[in-house]
Amino acid sequence: MNIRMKGIHKTFGTNRVLSGVDFELLEGEVHALMGENGAGKSTLMNILTGLHRKDEGIIFIDGKEVNFSSPSAAEQYGIAFIHQELNIWPDLSVLENLFLGKEITTGWGFLNNRNMKAIAQEQMRMLSLTLPLDQPAGACSVGQQQMIEIAKALMTDAKVIIMDEPTAALTEREIRKLFEVIASLKKTGVSIVYISHRMEEIFEICDRITIMRDGITVDTREVSLTHFDDVVKKMVGRELTDRFPQRHTIPGEIVFEVKDASRSGVFHRASFSVRAGEILGISGLMGSGRTEMMRAIYGLDPLDEGEIRLNGAKVTIKHPYEAVKLGIGFITEDRKDEGLVLDFSVRENMVLPSLFSFEDKGLINERKEKDYVDLLISRLTVKTESSETPVRNLSGGNQQKVVIAKWVGIGPKVLILDEPTRGVDVGAKREIYQLMNELTEKGVAIIMVSSELPEVIGMSDRILVVHEGRIAGEVTGHEATQEKIMTYATGGQ
Repeated sequence: MNIRMKGIHKTFGTNRVLSGVDFELLEGEVHALMGENGAGKSTLMNILTGLHRKDEGIIFIDGKEVNFSSPSAAEQYGIAFIHQELNIWPDLSVLENLFLGKEITTGWGFLNNRNMKAIAQEQMRMLSLTLPLDQPAGACSVGQQQMIEIAKALMTDAKVIIMDEPTAALTEREIRKLFEVIASLKKTGVSIVYISHRMEEIFEICDRITIMRDGITVDTREVSLTHFDDVVKKMVGRELTDRFPQRHTIPGEIVFEVKDASRSGVFHRASFSVRAGEILGISGLMGSGRTEMMRAIYGLDPLDEGEIRLNGAKVTIKHPYEAVKLGIGFITEDRKDEGLVLDFSVRENMVLPSLFSFEDKGLINERKEKDYVDLLISRLTVKTESSETPVRNLSGGNQQKVVIAKWVGIGPKVLILDEPTRGVDVGAKREIYQLMNELTEKGVAIIMVSSELPEVIGMSDRILVVHEGRIAGEVTGHEATQEKIMTYATGGQ
């Protein structure tokens, strides 16, 4: 299937998102679509699949002009879209999610569970995924939910598959398997639109790349004819001198300490400390217990045993509210369900944890609140029409910036960051890294959980590696290598 989009324009209210974008997808190619958050990548694909209507422009498929009225119409035509924000129904089983809206029935109109299970098991086998099909999808990890979405798309027998940040929540093993599946699909003539901010993946699996910036097409070329710096410069309109800004902060005294923290069946006797001005990286494979450890420490999940100390004093944290009062912030890996109130505005989300600080004689000082929010929007370069825009209208990367902004605003002593740059473009990543450095210069202790090994190595002063619920090893930042971390992560010494 060949797709050509020419002169595509789209405006939401007074916000012009696309200004004459051109895009071409050839049969059997893996085509990278790159750009900063808010560049218009997802909007362009939503127009292709009928979720949004274009204002101007033409779409051709195999030489014929086409306009889909809905995503289901595009899917019937052979175009599937795996969205960055997961469309999982948590209370339905894995099997029910896989066949939602596409149930197979018997001649009598009853659900043919045997047939559906056989198809689902074959798909799971292809992806090397072992999940009980009758398990509620909400009980699966974010990475497993992402694989369910991928399986769902592959089951449609699509000729074109759009993948928006497909590996953001996957383990290295799952990523390898997905790449094998993509190579296999490519051989059968299936085309892939691959939207990702992970530059290494683009150069590994993609044939061509189209770069967008501020709603226009900047360049389309063969991946083999370009390189990292070229792509970054075209995406952000400037050169990034270093991927990870240099750190000059010398860590001070221990601020936050965890001793023998355990949660039955999840993690066991975790002990660690983090100093003022230090970035402590937490690495490990998906399902190792690293996120669960942070959630329990923060009071989101119960701790069975263990001791937490802040500035040497023992503290009790059984609820996130208690953590916030102590000056501890937590940026969750699940921004959609846990990090944001999607129907609230950018302003309302940013001031949620620090609303009390704008109080003046029992009333909110709106001028003080607005100045504060405007400063954060400017500092984190959040692309939004205004501070009153509902946060659900922002791109995924800009939503992530709002999550970070709301915790920076409380003036934290300790900041836990779980996948802080997931779904964030390379330019915005550097801005977040720079902000982390500025916070540590002010004495904030940062704990950063990340699946991206270059990020962990590039930003951490020390790295703890978690394996099967236990801290398997510690590596200092200057001696860290991907091989050393992966050895600990897989149970080696």
